[in-house]
Amino acid sequence: MALTVGTKAPNFTTKDDKGNTVSLTDFAGKIVVLYFYPKDDTPGCTKQAQSFRDRYEEYQSKDIVVLGVSMDDEASHTMFKEKYGLPFTLLTDTDGAITKAYDVEGGGYSKRVTYIIDAEGTISKVDASVNTSTHAQDVLASLK
Repeated sequence: MALTVGTKAPNFTTKDDKGNTVSLTDFAGKIVVLYFYPKDDTPGCTKQAQSFRDRYEEYQSKDIVVLGVSMDDEASHTMFKEKYGLPFTLLTDTDGAITKAYDVEGGGYSKRVTYIIDAEGTISKVDASVNTSTHAQDVLASLK
């Protein structure tokens, strides 16, 4: 069962697709779309990532941070980003710590769940019924 609206988003520190250290607290004061997905370069996960890629300028214009999280490693994320031209950050979670903290563990992979975290670090929306083709558009619509 995913975390609920009103819950303080668990902080984390991990590596991104470029090897940089990233913490949730780095984005304090901004809205963060933290989306968990099962695996790089699989059909549904690719559609979902492409939906964010195709709407990324809209997210940037609203100063919204998009972070994708899976249990894949840095090399896998780098290849996935390059193959599909993904402009947003992918976070590594090879030990599953973030996946567990956000209660989206699916037996060796992250379940497909998206959290919207407000500027104060509180979960303001949870989407566990993701349409991979329209997900980025659906998230934007929910933020209006």
